[in-house]
Amino acid sequence: MDSIRPSLASSPGSLRSNGGGGSTTLVCAPVMGRSVEEMLVDMDKAKAGGADVAEIRVDYLRSFSPNRDLERLVRECPLSSLITYRPKWEGGEYEGDENSRQDALRLALELGADYIDVELKVAHEFINSINGKKPINSKIIVSSHNYHSTPSVEEIGDLVARIQSTGADIVKIATTALDVTDVARMFQITVNSHVPIIGLVMTERGLISRLLCPKFGGFLTFGTIEAGVVSAPGQPTLKDLLDVYDLRRIGLDTKIFGLIGKPVGHSKGPVLYNRAFKSDGFNGVYVPFLVDDIAKFLKTYSSPDFAGFSCTIPYKEEALKCCDDVDPIAKSIGAVNLIVRRPSDGKLIGYNTDFVGAISAIEDGLRGSRNIKGETGSPLAGKLFVVIGAGGAGKALAYGAKEKGARVVIANRTYEKARELADLVGGDALSLSELENFHPEGEMILANTTSIGMHPKIDETPLPKHALSTYSLVFDAVYTPKITRLLREAQEVGAVTVGGLEMFIGQAYEQYERFTGLPAPKELFREIMSDY
Repeated sequence: MDSIRPSLASSPGSLRSNGGGGSTTLVCAPVMGRSVEEMLVDMDKAKAGGADVAEIRVDYLRSFSPNRDLERLVRECPLSSLITYRPKWEGGEYEGDENSRQDALRLALELGADYIDVELKVAHEFINSINGKKPINSKIIVSSHNYHSTPSVEEIGDLVARIQSTGADIVKIATTALDVTDVARMFQITVNSHVPIIGLVMTERGLISRLLCPKFGGFLTFGTIEAGVVSAPGQPTLKDLLDVYDLRRIGLDTKIFGLIGKPVGHSKGPVLYNRAFKSDGFNGVYVPFLVDDIAKFLKTYSSPDFAGFSCTIPYKEEALKCCDDVDPIAKSIGAVNLIVRRPSDGKLIGYNTDFVGAISAIEDGLRGSRNIKGETGSPLAGKLFVVIGAGGAGKALAYGAKEKGARVVIANRTYEKARELADLVGGDALSLSELENFHPEGEMILANTTSIGMHPKIDETPLPKHALSTYSLVFDAVYTPKITRLLREAQEVGAVTVGGLEMFIGQAYEQYERFTGLPAPKELFREIMSDY
């Protein structure tokens, strides 16, 4: 079987794709209605949502009579039809007789289903049973599902060979991501495969396997009709696949950018950057990377295809240590929120755009509240500027405020970390518990740089309402929700408020320019983010 195995010569760190245009990857919507009528309605929704294929999961039907129902499901499907009758032993719903199940799949072929899915465990038996009597336009997908882990490249390669040996038209392998780097092994297989292959890695850590299929040779990917109604863990919606990630534009030459963090699901980065890429005609895609170990991630995805990364909580400080070179400002701050791969030598260069975005937004807020125009100095000069948090964003704001002439105080849950940062910027330190009673003067500035109050924990706040009255301006780096509890209560006591969205947009300008070499479309950025 060696002749039909995919080449496994390339390592995960040297993933390559071979040039080419837009996507030929099919988009498939799982249809999981409990009745035939529900399924037909969902098929129309799938078509309206832009799918190419409907996976008709007949194992979900409450009452299923193959002779009665299959002809209608296949005949009335407005898309290409994929019939799946998944048994419990492979993660599906069907618990009945195996012979009856296979009879239904044979009937689906006879009725002209475009695709049927047969599990590897029974594929030899099933394909032998049809004696080559398969409609010329029907294809058999032979599938293997691993709900525990993602095996080694060699093991997946052996699995591909086993599936091919059954006589499969299309190979389908679904594994489970325990770490985002597991997906690299699947990409290695799909990009080197000489047969049609569906290679997907389940769970949120495997999401990029579904989004980047067109770049790495995937025959098909799945998008759900509704959020949360999934047939496998980690499936995005059709809307996200086609609108947010613009799957049809992704090709073999598309550059990959993304957000490194934990969590990343809240980020508006994919919406912002992908719309801007499309507007500028730039061949790139921006995706979320749910990362557990940033050093391992950067070592694994080290090819030029992975061209740049935004960094968020909790990796801004650790990211600095992973870079080959660091911009002097980022080095002074001690944190990076942007990593760009230098095209000439592949080196990782670290930058910090947080402080510019946040400080500019805070200055604009102060100027607006005082109706100051044409002021030469910073309105922060001489102000007492209290930073909550001593992580990467805290360092950026402390550095930026100090540069603008403010007197900086750092408050953190762990006093030692607050003291360490305060010493770096020549400021004072408090524990977060002490901050509630800290009001040496009025007209202070407060900047929360922690994730306290971020979705889904929107009822939390780093400082109670009664302690906010001595601040003239309150800034919150959290932008989901747009108005956090901290900002709402600050407004109620009369403070000017500046939301994290302003910081997000401000720091994104420089990131976009460093990613693309193009001027940031500032008006488009503001238009996009005004919807959130």
